[in-house]
Amino acid sequence: MNVKNDGLNHILTGCRKNDRSGQKALYDRFYGYTLAVALPYCSREVEAREVLNDAFIKVFSGIEHYNEALPFKPWLRAIVVRTAINHYHKHLHNLEFQDLTDGLELCVEDDYLLKAEVEEVLALLQKLPPAYRLTLNLYALEGYSHQEIADLLNISVGTSKSNLSKARAKLKQMMTDQLINGI
Repeated sequence: MNVKNDGLNHILTGCRKNDRSGQKALYDRFYGYTLAVALPYCSREVEAREVLNDAFIKVFSGIEHYNEALPFKPWLRAIVVRTAINHYHKHLHNLEFQDLTDGLELCVEDDYLLKAEVEEVLALLQKLPPAYRLTLNLYALEGYSHQEIADLLNISVGTSKSNLSKARAKLKQMMTDQLINGI
């Protein structure tokens, strides 16, 4: 209860009662957080907003499954990530895939990621093909194993490893291009 003394408990109680003002308060309170979670999984901000809106619908319809003894943000984050995965599956037939094997030998110092602006890295992430972006995010941001990623995305473990390797290589290539061209 000590974590919820900032009014979150009251908001969640309102959400459990399907109170629109409670739902709006929860949405407003966590909008920025959920957008930040969704953005790396999406190619555009409008797509990330669609994911977060779908996630909030899931939160509101499944709020009775939230255990108040546990922190709320990790529960919410898991829903946003799963919603992004569902969004990927739903739109899989509309995705364009590229062969990214050419030019992957380009090199960029590994510490460039540490120096780059968050917005620049996010913009580059959003340019990755969806399967690569999703695998990279699930592995690097969420800490999923390749087996877990394979299960979530209905792919083989080898495909998960390949997607991660290609995502890293493509990201390095884009960073090198950005440094060389000053884009």
